[in-house]
Amino acid sequence: MGKQLKSNVNFTPQKLQLIKPSHQLFIALLGLFWTLQAQQSSQQIFVKYIQNDLNIDGLGNEPEWSMATEVSDFTQWRPTDSLPATYPTRVKALFNDEYLYLLVTSTIASKNIVVPSLQRDYEGYGNDNITFTLDTFNDKTNGFFFGTNPYGVKREALLSNGANDYRRDSNSSWDTKWEVGNQLTDSTYVNEIRIPFARLNYPQGSQQWGFNLYRYDTQSEEWTAWARVPQNQSIVALAFNQPMIFEKPLGKNNAPWAAIPYINSVAAKDFDNDKRDNSLKFGGDFKVPIGNGLNLDLTLNPDFSQVEVDDQIINLTRFEVSLPEKRQFFIQNSDLFTNFGDSREAQPFFSRRIGVAKDRDDNNIQNRIIGGLRLSGKLNDRLRIGLMNMTTDEDPENGIDSFNNSVLTLQQQVFSRSNLSFIFINREELNEEYDGANIQNYNRVMGLDYNLASADNKWTGRAYAHRSTVRRGGDDNWSSGATIDYNTRFYGFRLGGIYVGDDFQSDLGFIRRTGVFKQVATFSRRWYPQDSPVVSYQLRLLSFMFVKSERPSNLSDRNNGFRFSINKRDQSSWEFEMRNQYVYLFDPFDPTGTDQTPLPGEAEYKYTWGSVSYRSDPIREISFNSELSVGQFYNGHRYGIRNNITLRKQPYFRASLLLNFDRIDLPDPYPTKNLWLISPKIETTFSKNIFWTTFVQYSSQSDNLGINSRLQWRFAPLSDLYLVYNDQYYDIDNPQASFRSINLKLTYWFNF
Repeated sequence: MGKQLKSNVNFTPQKLQLIKPSHQLFIALLGLFWTLQAQQSSQQIFVKYIQNDLNIDGLGNEPEWSMATEVSDFTQWRPTDSLPATYPTRVKALFNDEYLYLLVTSTIASKNIVVPSLQRDYEGYGNDNITFTLDTFNDKTNGFFFGTNPYGVKREALLSNGANDYRRDSNSSWDTKWEVGNQLTDSTYVNEIRIPFARLNYPQGSQQWGFNLYRYDTQSEEWTAWARVPQNQSIVALAFNQPMIFEKPLGKNNAPWAAIPYINSVAAKDFDNDKRDNSLKFGGDFKVPIGNGLNLDLTLNPDFSQVEVDDQIINLTRFEVSLPEKRQFFIQNSDLFTNFGDSREAQPFFSRRIGVAKDRDDNNIQNRIIGGLRLSGKLNDRLRIGLMNMTTDEDPENGIDSFNNSVLTLQQQVFSRSNLSFIFINREELNEEYDGANIQNYNRVMGLDYNLASADNKWTGRAYAHRSTVRRGGDDNWSSGATIDYNTRFYGFRLGGIYVGDDFQSDLGFIRRTGVFKQVATFSRRWYPQDSPVVSYQLRLLSFMFVKSERPSNLSDRNNGFRFSINKRDQSSWEFEMRNQYVYLFDPFDPTGTDQTPLPGEAEYKYTWGSVSYRSDPIREISFNSELSVGQFYNGHRYGIRNNITLRKQPYFRASLLLNFDRIDLPDPYPTKNLWLISPKIETTFSKNIFWTTFVQYSSQSDNLGINSRLQWRFAPLSDLYLVYNDQYYDIDNPQASFRSINLKLTYWFNF
């Protein structure tokens, strides 16, 4: 496989010019995408209309429940996808003009259930829980995700892109109001659920949604689902949802207007610059529903001090690392803005760029957001719209101008689950008092994306073409590409190509590098042994190549290798990986990231490395993930150990320790360095409403020690009181903190 790929990388500049901006690939795969559609069989759950409101206590003893239709034919997803569930799950559904009700009865072998924490938005692995998805527009593309457990703890998320990959296609930072009552006995746990229609978007007059409910049972070690999902697919994937039929058409959702004001008292000191900040800040968000499908969100002087701090990492690459968005204002319908281009190489809009700017020394610093708005949702059953406009403040002290940041997107569904999307981004300087040499007065990006998703989810993919415009910009200002994925029970592959021109620029995007054409090829083979503690084996072959016209031989990077994984029934797993890499450094580079003597530029490096990792059974009181990697690294060697150990005393206490070590051993005069990342975290849940989390992070790469301790009291639905303490040490040898702050913040959700 490596030899065959090697023969394809010797592009001449003339051949590369023919590819730019990869229009041939875009057009060819676009034609293929439109032919890949299929049909599915269906089952259904019937939802009877009632007049009364129900008491949400987990008893389910109201007479209305005896009239509800029950479904119970659950099928395993893992360890096999062809057998019925060992322990039954029964589901009933009712609705009135205001609420959707679910009554879920889960049979268990004993009361020995696993609930690690009482905190909202728990992780679904390693504990007993049920989860259901609602595809309210019945497009098998976007939906709502709700989950709970035997103690009635809640989690929720927004789903996009068909939820083919839960971690990539869900946003658990989203919160909404809903209720759960629970009862636990020796043989069952019961969850009675009430979800306001006002908290969901759906077509007025609709009578059918997509629905699925799945469950993890720690005692049988089974994942089971009402609508059967092949185990090679994500259990959350909306492609396999089946009809939820309402007895009569749904009316207008009558969502109330909402105001979420905040008041934040801050006491902070910058010890390095001997500055104090004792202030009282005000601001808030407003939510205005427009019909059944659109939401208008307004924000004034937003404050994000309650957001959990970002995880530190050891970065051994030449490129910037993207971090997930956690700010609530940017969450709902976020896929309308972020699901464009290539999320790894060339994403034209990356919301974390808003509220961050570069100072005179080219350092990223926080930049105050004055205010903004976001209009998002459905214009009709098949057309979605996203409009965002945010204004950031000037900062004379750091030489930062005020900017207006705008994004407009349209997404038209085509065929059963695919869509054609348009994006326009405009970032414009509002004043030019502090304009530096590297700052353009405006930056605009316009483009089209076609996202493929066949009805049976075997075929997925994307084709896109984007063009940027800046003042005095060059002509090589395109980013375009296409990928196609095929996923069946035993086999899978991905083929694709991405081009990013030298002059392509998106100030609000995440662009790893420019002037490059990337080729991607992967192949997967899976095996499912019978009567074995192993659920599946998977072998995956990978090949990535980057071509740049700046070099006579064109090749910039090549990464070939394989991964072999063993997934066991108890959710433990092994993974073995080996890579052979080629890198041509155009510029000097210090792999340790610690400002040591850099490796010379205009030189090529070839190296091979391997790793083995193990994840233990997560339901144990003590669980861990470990990885050992060893091999060549540029012109030297690298040895790495990564460990994450978790101790839980359910459901009130959980402690974890992340301990990563990398030794970079390069020949003189280049650096030999030991890099440490140490992150202990302690989480205490006193109740479902009071949480205390302390998170300590130390990175020797950045020589930074951070302490974040947050006490949260959710005294009313989506209304919180936070007490947050932060310490930052930018020189670990200095016992004096560089920055310290304490915040007392109150938010309250008003409906009117």
